[in-house]
Amino acid sequence: MDTAELFKWVLENLDYWVVTLFMAIESSFIPFPSEVVVPPAAWKAMADDSLNIVLVVFFATLGADAGALINYYLAKWLGRPIIYRFADSRVGHMCLIDRAKVEHAESYFREHGAASTFFGRLVPAVRQLISIPAGLAGMRVDKFLLYTTLGAGAWNSVLALLGYLIYRFTDLKTTEDVYLLASRYSHELGYAILAIALLVVGVLIYKGSKTNK
Repeated sequence: MDTAELFKWVLENLDYWVVTLFMAIESSFIPFPSEVVVPPAAWKAMADDSLNIVLVVFFATLGADAGALINYYLAKWLGRPIIYRFADSRVGHMCLIDRAKVEHAESYFREHGAASTFFGRLVPAVRQLISIPAGLAGMRVDKFLLYTTLGAGAWNSVLALLGYLIYRFTDLKTTEDVYLLASRYSHELGYAILAIALLVVGVLIYKGSKTNK
């Protein structure tokens, strides 16, 4: 089955199991776009009663957590040399992973600390790989899972909102059309949510610093 056939199968068989499974795949080291899953599922939840949009976000986040934990534990158990060896390998390149991307994720983690597992879920080039530096750094798994759940939940809510808006303001009739349209705007929405989150955090830090004076 080639990529186009796989996408078609997913779009034609969307249910909670499919959402969970393919969001786990998307969140692991196997490349798969979340836009194929969440916006069409959210659109379908509005178009008929086979799905619920809140449960779509819930199961998508559950799947994202599972995939993130796979990356986290693989990085923690295998260590940096093997992870980079994989990134340099042909298999790694087939998974759209290379040394530069792993280094970028590690740099992002170092700059933003534990919170990067939240904010990183909203950054397209970092989202799938941010679990690797968390595992390499030995971040506490409960803290990792908390930040990952919040970040993945925010991203999946953005995608579900996109699916809802497509249903509400377009006349698209198929999940494939929804996926194609969602792919155009999901990154922009993600960056907008990231900017809002950073602004809120900045305001909270500022207020906290004034309170402690």
